[in-house]
Amino acid sequence: MRKVIMLGIATFLGAADLSQVIESPDATAILKKDALPAAKAYKMPDGCVTDDAGAIARGQYIFHNLNGKDAKENPPEGLSRKLADGKDKQFGNCVACHNIEGAKGYGNIGPDLTKYKELYMDSGVRNAQFMYQKIADPRMDNPKSAMTVNLANGLMNEREVCDLVSYITAVKK
Repeated sequence: MRKVIMLGIATFLGAADLSQVIESPDATAILKKDALPAAKAYKMPDGCVTDDAGAIARGQYIFHNLNGKDAKENPPEGLSRKLADGKDKQFGNCVACHNIEGAKGYGNIGPDLTKYKELYMDSGVRNAQFMYQKIADPRMDNPKSAMTVNLANGLMNEREVCDLVSYITAVKK
């Protein structure tokens, strides 16, 4: 408030040097903290893709929810609304950009993932490793991707990426 008043007085008096009343923080530290690491290739862990109902339920929850605090339903067993440090867990919210069977309020920015396994994997056009990498760090094949970088920035762990792959490739009823 004081700087705003000083800026008004300085402007009124016709002062030329306003450097003392205008905040100019050094954003270098902020930019370094927020910068993503270089794009990285990830290898899908053995046994990643599964038809385990628990893994598919976790993947579905991650796909359709943004964060633990605002999620409408409790997460399935193996997921928590909170991180170990007590902060809210950020989930994938993939549905904001992608459509998939049973999606409500889906976006149309990313590709439609409906029948993904049938259309892309069973035909040999894509495989589970491709999907795992796309979720882990999509910048490997598209440096300008708008998709979140989930493993490199710690938004998700390996198991959560595997759960998402398992959900996307699961047969939906």
